[in-house]
Amino acid sequence: MIDLRSDTVTLPTPQMREAIARAELGDDVYGEDPTVNRLQETAAELTGKEAALLVASGTMANLIALMVHCPRGRKAIVGSKAHTYVYEAGSGSLVGGIAMTPVPNLETGALDLTELERELATAPDAHFAQPALVALENTHNNCGGVAVPTSHLADAAAMARRYGVAVHLDGARIFNAAIALETDVASLAGYADSVSFCLSKGLSCPVGSLLCGSREFIDEAHRVRKLLGGGMRQAGIIAAAGVVALDMMVDRLAEDHLNARALAEGLGLVAGINVQAASRRTNMVFFEVDGDETAAQTFQGALKERQVLVGRRGPNSFRAVTHYGIDRTAIDRAVTAAAEAAGEAFAG
Repeated sequence: MIDLRSDTVTLPTPQMREAIARAELGDDVYGEDPTVNRLQETAAELTGKEAALLVASGTMANLIALMVHCPRGRKAIVGSKAHTYVYEAGSGSLVGGIAMTPVPNLETGALDLTELERELATAPDAHFAQPALVALENTHNNCGGVAVPTSHLADAAAMARRYGVAVHLDGARIFNAAIALETDVASLAGYADSVSFCLSKGLSCPVGSLLCGSREFIDEAHRVRKLLGGGMRQAGIIAAAGVVALDMMVDRLAEDHLNARALAEGLGLVAGINVQAASRRTNMVFFEVDGDETAAQTFQGALKERQVLVGRRGPNSFRAVTHYGIDRTAIDRAVTAAAEAAGEAFAG
């Protein structure tokens, strides 16, 4: 099966499995797990932050950041297509008591800066929630998986700071962004007061995310993690795979980008398939198919019969994600399967 639904379907590498089996362990709630400590120190160094915290998921990392930066009743300004706004179960509002306030995302993944400033300039009136945070995302999942330009990160961060507002960067796939933008992760993270990234996506770990920031921020994040039930004991079992990932799996992400480009080009030649353009494509390909929802269902089913899985994003839109375990041969097979499935779904 060629599974292109997400890069979360990756399995740990043999080196990760070996590291997990041999991990030196301790009680992380007491701060005594040496493997967790090593991972956190590495993550802080890579992002240019003072400290880092291992958490269970990207959603937990972003929620902790929201809760640390935003007192209850304050406003977090997010993109209208942001993962924190669309896909995290309303946790910022429900758990954190935060007014999640969307501004439009452009096709580039950037925030509409005019609307951002309008929200930042909220009058100091008792009727209005006051802004406490601007949340950015890079790469931007819902905007084609594109890498958001560093110039926009700089502009949005500068605007937030003019109003005395903190910045959090949802960097679930920040290593993909850095490769696509030909820069380093610390440079991208430098625009934000805090940054999160996932181990369990393109880096191929079975579980885990990191939240990075100042020591003061991470101290408070540690308390919020406990509040959310996220304190883990011998978490070196998880961290061991993360150590391997940061050492061995980052540079290979460029291969996923090349495979995604090949997939986009191949699908673009298939009649009835319309590939979404991406100026800074990473490991995602978004596309729509001609016809109605029934035709789209037929197309997806015909792909599955040919051992290819893609993610459904709307009535006739799909996402395909390249990752560890998907090589160029698999891409060529997927394109051939898509051409056959399109012929079956759109015939006549």
